[in-house]
Amino acid sequence: MKREPAALLERAIDSLVLSVEKFNCPWDRGRPEVVLIMLDRAFELLLKSVIAYRGGDIREAKASQTIGFDKCVRLCLSDAKVKCLTEEQALTVQVINSLRDAAQHYMLEVSEQQLYLYCQAGVTLFSDLLHSVFKQKLHDVLPKRVLPVASSPPRDLHSVLKAEFDDVKALVAPGSRKALRARAKLRALAIVDASVSGVRSQPGERELDRLIKKVRQATSWKTVFPGVATLSLETEGGGLTVSIRLTKSEGELVRLVPEGTPGATTVAVRRVDELGFYTMGLAQVAEKLKLSAPRALAMVKHLDLQSDAECFKEIRIGKVAHKRYSQHAVAKLRAAVATEDLDKIWEANKPSGRRAPAA
Repeated sequence: MKREPAALLERAIDSLVLSVEKFNCPWDRGRPEVVLIMLDRAFELLLKSVIAYRGGDIREAKASQTIGFDKCVRLCLSDAKVKCLTEEQALTVQVINSLRDAAQHYMLEVSEQQLYLYCQAGVTLFSDLLHSVFKQKLHDVLPKRVLPVASSPPRDLHSVLKAEFDDVKALVAPGSRKALRARAKLRALAIVDASVSGVRSQPGERELDRLIKKVRQATSWKTVFPGVATLSLETEGGGLTVSIRLTKSEGELVRLVPEGTPGATTVAVRRVDELGFYTMGLAQVAEKLKLSAPRALAMVKHLDLQSDAECFKEIRIGKVAHKRYSQHAVAKLRAAVATEDLDKIWEANKPSGRRAPAA
């Protein structure tokens, strides 16, 4: 193995060991935050190691730093050259990363069993990638003195989440003065719920206010967090993985089927990063730029954004192809609008026979 991927892999394993060590330490002060931060770092370095090992590029042209976590996941999920993640594995990584964001930048409270589930899922996934890509076994690189994350894994995810929901419901009951703690607990559930839908987000204060109202009124946690309700656990030996089951609480069961399956209800299921990353069509981009759609398209052609995977992707759902743009595209277009001659760009890139539309 070349020097850079080997060094990245070594540091990824170091971070994993520190995360496991902190999980099993006898002190609770700052424990969940450190566990999530180090586990998240372990995955970012592991994915960069995979990309470099398989001949991909972890540096963009003229960039002073290596690519970020989100792009690592997108490459390892969608790029045929370096692909190593399935959609379910990408979900596990995304959940860990989103929880880490909340833990590092504000406040997050997760129950002990929830923390175990996410961490053990992470350890199992790290082990799977280590073996599938580098042909190494986790127990060969961990010190023998290191204990597994837990010796008795929970078998029923829904029981864990129901207990967490009941706890939050008690915290927001009339007369209770524990709203701050309730919000910290709800933040964790909201992050996981959004991740299941392919959205990497941190809930704002207004969203948490709405969730608190829903919790007070709801009799079941599944009505408040329908995305989380689609998750289930698959246990194998001493390890744990998270898998997705897409179902409806009422009516017809939603099944994952190949596109074009005769007689099947079409269900648009995309990779967790795609529709959550490429969020806009051309009309929405034009609206953000305060341009007409033809002018916006001329700017896109001028900057060659449709050749930039960070900015554009054509996503096929069923038989229909959708041209989608990311926030990176909007940022680049705004910079060009502010500094370049729009009339010259239009003249060079307009469709033949078209007059200049109003800006």
